[in-house]
Amino acid sequence: MTTSPLSVDLLVIGWGKAGKTLAKRYAATGRSVALVERDPAMYGGTCINVACVPTKDLVVSAEARRPSDDPSEYFARAVADRDALIGGLNAANHGMLEGVATLLDGDARFTGPKQVTVRTAHGDVVVTAERIVVGTGAVPARPDIPGATLPRVYDSTTIQHADPFPDRLVVVGAGFVGLEFANMFALFGADVTLLDSRGALLPDAEPVVAQAVEDVLSRRGVTVRHDARVRAIERAGDVLRVLLAHDDVEADAVLLAIGRVPVTSELGLDVVGIATDDRGFIIVDDRLRTSADGVFAVGDVNGGPQFTYISLDDNRVVWDQLKGEGRRSTSDRVAVPRTTFITPPLSQVGLTPAEARAAGHDVLHASKEVARIATMPRPKIVGDPDGVITFSVDAATRRILGATLFCVDSQELVNLVALAIRAGTTADELLNGIWTHPSSTEALNGVLAELEPYSG
Repeated sequence: MTTSPLSVDLLVIGWGKAGKTLAKRYAATGRSVALVERDPAMYGGTCINVACVPTKDLVVSAEARRPSDDPSEYFARAVADRDALIGGLNAANHGMLEGVATLLDGDARFTGPKQVTVRTAHGDVVVTAERIVVGTGAVPARPDIPGATLPRVYDSTTIQHADPFPDRLVVVGAGFVGLEFANMFALFGADVTLLDSRGALLPDAEPVVAQAVEDVLSRRGVTVRHDARVRAIERAGDVLRVLLAHDDVEADAVLLAIGRVPVTSELGLDVVGIATDDRGFIIVDDRLRTSADGVFAVGDVNGGPQFTYISLDDNRVVWDQLKGEGRRSTSDRVAVPRTTFITPPLSQVGLTPAEARAAGHDVLHASKEVARIATMPRPKIVGDPDGVITFSVDAATRRILGATLFCVDSQELVNLVALAIRAGTTADELLNGIWTHPSSTEALNGVLAELEPYSG
C-alpha cells in the first residue's frame, strides 16, 4: 500500500448535514477542503440515506395502502420507490461536492495533532488540516441479549428492506423510532406488537397525549405491552420467539429500536485527547469545540438532539467560529420543535404544563380532541380526525410556553408555534389570527379559546 500526504485548510470526517454544508461553504471562500466518507451508500448522511427521508417515504406509501392491496407485494413496491428516491439523493449529494472539495472514500483515524490518516482502497492518505470537523453520526444500538443477531432480527436501517415481509412483527422499544415503525408496518398490513419497557407510552408527554397516541395505535391494530422487558430472542422453527419476564411473543421478524450509539470507536480519538462520555459521544462545549485544539464535533456524534435540523444548526455554530465573530452557540437554541411521524404526526415544542409550573410559571392550559375542534375541518376533510392538541400559556403575560399537536399537518403547524414562542407572541394573537380555510392552523382559533388555570 502506498502512502500520500494531503494538506488542507479544513477536513470534514463524515458526510452528514453539518459536515457537507460546512465543506461546501468553506470551499466557496477559496479555502481547501477535504471530505472523508467511509461508506459511499452514505453520501449525504444518515438523514437522506437511512433515516428521515426514506422512512417518511415509506410512511407515506403505507398510509396510501388500500385494504385490498396485498401487504407483501405492496411493501416490495414501496421499497423499490424508496430506493429510487434515495439513489437519486445520494448521487446528487456526491455531485454537490465533486470538484469542490477533495473527496476521500475510506476509514479515518487520528494519528497526531491536526492529522488524520485515511485508509482508502488505493492506499493511505495522511491529511493535515488547520481545522477538523468530526461528523461521523450514530448507528442503531444492538442490545446485549441472546438472539439479538439472529436472522430477521432487524434494526431501523435493515428493516427498511425486510424480506420476506413480516406478517407478524415485534417492535422492541417505544421511543420515536419504535412508534414510527410500529405505526408504519401496521399500515402496511402487519400484525404488530409493540414492547414498551416503561409503564406508559411517552412518559414525558401529557397523559392525555400519551393515551391518545396509544388509542390510535391500538385502533390501527398495534398491540401495546407495557413493562415488557426482553430476556432473549430464540428461533422456534420458522418463527422467532421473544422471551419476556413471564411469557413470550412469536413473530416472523423483530425490530430492535432501543436507541443509537455514536460512530467513534475507530477514530483514534485518544491519540489527540478528544474526550468522550461514557456512551462514546464526543464531549463538546457550547461552541461545539472538542478538547483537542482546532477540532469540532457536529451532528449526532456530539450527543446532542439527534435531528438533521440540529445538525444544520451545528453547521451555523461552527461556521461562526471559522468565519464569523465566534459568538453563536448551542445555548442560543430556543423552542426547538420535534415530530414523531406516526399517523397523524405527533409534534411537540416548548414546555408541558407540568414543566412550565416546575419552572415557576402560573400556567393556563387548553386541551381538546381534534375531532371536537369545530374551527378545524381539515382533518375531517382528509379523513383523519384523530388526535389531540394542547397548549401551555403563562397566565401573567399570556405568552405561549409550549404545545403538543397530535394532528394532521402538525409537522408544519409546530413550526409556527415554535416561532411564536421565540418571538414572545401571546395566546391572544394566535387565537385571534386570521388563518386560511380550511387549514390545520385554524385549530389555534378553537383550542386557545378554552384556556383555563392548570390544575395538574
